[in-house]
Amino acid sequence: MTDLSHLREDFPILSREVNGHPLVYLDSAATTQKPIQVLDAVDAFYRTENANVHRGAYTLSAEATDAYEGARAKVASFINASSPNEIVFSRGATSSLNHIAYGWGLNHLSEGDRVVLTVMEHHSNVVPWQLVARHKGIELVYLTMDDRYEVDLSGLDDLIDERVKIISVSGMSNVTGTLGPVRTMVEAARSVGALVVVDGAQLVPHSPTDVQDLDADFLVFSGHKMLAPTGIGAMWGKPERLEEMEPTEGGGEMIADVGLYESRWAPVPQKFEAGTPPIAQAVGFGAAVDYLTAVGMETVRDHEQEITGYAMKRLAEVPDLIVYGPSDPENRGGAVSFSLADIHAHDIATILDQHGIEVRAGHHCAKPLMRHLQVPATARASFYLYNTTDEVDSLVDGLFDARSLFGLDS
Repeated sequence: MTDLSHLREDFPILSREVNGHPLVYLDSAATTQKPIQVLDAVDAFYRTENANVHRGAYTLSAEATDAYEGARAKVASFINASSPNEIVFSRGATSSLNHIAYGWGLNHLSEGDRVVLTVMEHHSNVVPWQLVARHKGIELVYLTMDDRYEVDLSGLDDLIDERVKIISVSGMSNVTGTLGPVRTMVEAARSVGALVVVDGAQLVPHSPTDVQDLDADFLVFSGHKMLAPTGIGAMWGKPERLEEMEPTEGGGEMIADVGLYESRWAPVPQKFEAGTPPIAQAVGFGAAVDYLTAVGMETVRDHEQEITGYAMKRLAEVPDLIVYGPSDPENRGGAVSFSLADIHAHDIATILDQHGIEVRAGHHCAKPLMRHLQVPATARASFYLYNTTDEVDSLVDGLFDARSLFGLDS
C-alpha cells in the first residue's frame, strides 16, 4: 500500500471523536477536510494582509493582490494551463458550469442545436443546460450507462452530427466512481466542430490533470473537494473560448469602462469576476495546491486506487450488499455507492454515525442516475489521501452491525 498515514497529523479534525468513537470521515466526495497548512494560510491572510485587491494604492492591497493572483498562478500550474489568465475564479464547479451555460451557451446556441450529456452527470451539469434549453430551444441528448457502469458509447457515432454544439461530461462520477470517456468525447466533438466541457469536480482532486493534453475547451473544479476552503473554485477555458463568452455577472471589477447606457469589459479573467472576489479562499486554494503538489498527484491516485480496491474486497464480504460502479479499482474513482438489503440509505448512514463513521446518503445530486440504477438512494463512502485501510475495516464492521440491528443475521 502507498502509506500516507503520516499525513493524518496535518488534519486537526481527524483527531476528534464522534459519538464516543474516533472519527472515520468517508465523505470526501462531498467535501474534504483541511490540513493545517491551509488553515494557517487563511488565518495568516486575515491577520496580516487583509485588504481588497487590484485597485488599492497602498501596501496591504498590493500584498493582498499578490496573494490572490499568486493563487491563480498556482492553480494554473497545477493543471498545466498555458497562462494564469486562463483561470477564472468562481464559487465552485457549479458556478463555473453556470458561467459556461449562460456566458457561452446563451450567446452561441440556436434552436435545434444539441448539447450531449450523460445520465451520470451531477445536477450542476444538467440543470443549467435545461435552463438554456428553455431560452434557446436546444435539444438535450443523453448517453446512458452499460451493465459495467460505464458510459455506453455504442451509439455515439450515430449521435454526433452537425447539430451537436457542446458535449459536457463528468470526468468522474460522484456516485459510481465511473471515469468519464473524456478523450473519446473530445475526438467526437472535434469531428463536427463542437466544444467539450469537462466537469472535473471529482477528477482534478484525485488524478494528475493536464488541460493541454486533455484538449477540452473548458474544465471546471471546486476547491473544497481538494483540501481548500468552500466558496472557491476554478473555470479553465481555452483563451479563444473565454474571449467568446459574455460575463454572467455585472458590477465592479469586471469592467474597463462604464457609461450611462453601455459598458466595456475588463480583460479575461477579470471580465468574469464581478465584485469583491473570495480573496482568503483563493489564498487557501493556493495553499491546498501546494500541499497536493508536495504529496504528488500520482501518489494521491495510487493511494486512492489501493484503498478503493481494498474497500471493494472487504465490502464483498457483507451479505446482501450491492456496490454500484466499476469493479476494477484502476478504472474508477474512490466514490463507492452501495445498498444493503432493503435498509434505507439514511438508516445505514445513521447507524454508521453511531460508530463515528461518516458517509453520505441520498441521491447525491444525481437523480437521473438514481433512476437509471432503479434505486431511490444509496449510501456512499468516498476516500481521499488521509483515509486508511483500518477505516475501511471500521466501515465493514458498522455494516455488519446494521445487518444485525435489522435482523438480517437471524
